[in-house]
Amino acid sequence: MKTLEDAAPEVAIVASDSAWMDVCALAELEPFWGEAALVAGHQVAVVRLPDDRLFAVGNLDPVADAQVMSRGIVGSRGDRPTIASPLHKEVYDLATGERLGAAGPGLGTYPVRIVDGRVEVLVPAGGG
Repeated sequence: MKTLEDAAPEVAIVASDSAWMDVCALAELEPFWGEAALVAGHQVAVVRLPDDRLFAVGNLDPVADAQVMSRGIVGSRGDRPTIASPLHKEVYDLATGERLGAAGPGLGTYPVRIVDGRVEVLVPAGGG
């Protein structure tokens, strides 16, 4: 079983009322391709890299105000995995959600893990 620490180098601090939610089988995710998931009321973009590292970010493009990040272009800047908005091409760090190359809002991030071949995302209770 991979742990959260294996999935991403940075761990978000999450409220105690959060819960791990099943999203899909790892085998259903294609490397370098984002998939949108509605997870307990949160629109999340889940991205798998070829080495099975997983990232979960908010699906909302903060510049375009559209739920499209799962259709973004997955790449990297140095050793930082990134996703670029499919609309205006702003680039974001998949691990931290930070917008790279320009000032402005970033993406929300969610802890993600693999348990028994299933992808789980940790989301706050109540939806968003």
